[in-house]
Amino acid sequence: MLTRTQPPPYHPISGLDLIKPQEITFSNGLKVFIFDSGEQDLVRIEWIVDHLFGREDQALLNSSICELLPEGTLTLSSAQIAELVDFHGAFLIPGVGYDQSSLTLFSLNKHLEELLPVVKDMLTNAVFSEKELATYIRNNKQKLQVSLQKNSFVARRLFNKSVFGTARYGYVPEVSDYDELTRNNLLVLFSQQYRPSNCTLVVSGKITGNVINSLDRLFGNDWVDQNGALPIEQIPNVLPTAGKLAVDVRKDAMQSAIRMGCLSVQRPHPDFPGLQVLNTVLGGYFGSRLMTNIREDKGYTYSISSGMASLKHSAFFTLGSEVGVDVTAATLGEIEREINRLRDEPVSNEELAVVRSYIMGSLLGSLENVFSHADKFKNVYFSGLGLEYYDRYTSVINTITPDEICHLANTYLDFDKMVKVVVGKI
Repeated sequence: MLTRTQPPPYHPISGLDLIKPQEITFSNGLKVFIFDSGEQDLVRIEWIVDHLFGREDQALLNSSICELLPEGTLTLSSAQIAELVDFHGAFLIPGVGYDQSSLTLFSLNKHLEELLPVVKDMLTNAVFSEKELATYIRNNKQKLQVSLQKNSFVARRLFNKSVFGTARYGYVPEVSDYDELTRNNLLVLFSQQYRPSNCTLVVSGKITGNVINSLDRLFGNDWVDQNGALPIEQIPNVLPTAGKLAVDVRKDAMQSAIRMGCLSVQRPHPDFPGLQVLNTVLGGYFGSRLMTNIREDKGYTYSISSGMASLKHSAFFTLGSEVGVDVTAATLGEIEREINRLRDEPVSNEELAVVRSYIMGSLLGSLENVFSHADKFKNVYFSGLGLEYYDRYTSVINTITPDEICHLANTYLDFDKMVKVVVGKI
């Protein structure tokens, strides 16, 4: 009989049961990772292309190419592509990150024969017509001009430039940069990057033999790498920056956007899992110290958070919030106090237990379907790791001590050495 006066039994989460992909390589060298699971006849297919940088402003070319892929090919107009995708109840989503671009198709299995040739056409015969390019330039210049009126948007741009300098991760487009886009430059970079030797295919869902055969026929046998060796990528020269405060004064501002942080270590580094715990304690969840202090106790903000990003050639820690202009300086002071507390005082066992439960619960809760398992794989694969990384990660989460967290805080978090950006008033 159920006894409502007693809580249900609690069992700590010790590890993850991740789906391991089947790996195959098509005849043209295209690597394919297959996650076969699920009852519904639904698939997600991701074509992921590595960015090959020859110069720093190529970031704008990469994002423009990806976003313009659905805007027409040699045989299909943008309207025809959109109509075909909508008619079959599918989704075709371009995505751009720091190091890769992607084109993702969500579709029922029965419609792949009609949709895969469309994707093949986009990845091999995109034309970037002058008309579509002019519309793209006009729209993005307008969107950027609107975004530049938002303090939080400007703060992120200033932070990136301050942390990464002239390295490619620090590049942010100006309105005038869009006028430098040309169809020829788009076509040159497109031909260099969008080819099987520079692409990874991640397929997840209910994967039948027909799905694999269709992919092999269109993107294996019929997708030829015609451009010789890949261009040599220029590795960005990311140099540590000294702590500084950058203020963009907005005289009519009611709120100040704060963004601060520093360079950090990438996912393969032994300290990365422990830093994830440290970050969670500081500002990585709703019960974090920054939220407790600056939102709940002081009432300075609606939200404040911190996070870590691991990139191909670098990594960074960042912290951000928006506060009333009259408490900007006070907020910076409280952030410094919380960082110094982590450096000076070990976290209590009780707080650490809550953080452990949150991290492990969030990790387990994020594995809601086969697509989530594929996402976990991509996180480690593009960092040069395998799924065994998660064994080490969960082990660190469950065994890290308060003294180790204190040591990590002293090693990686120094308020005086962080870049601090304020857009508004201080």
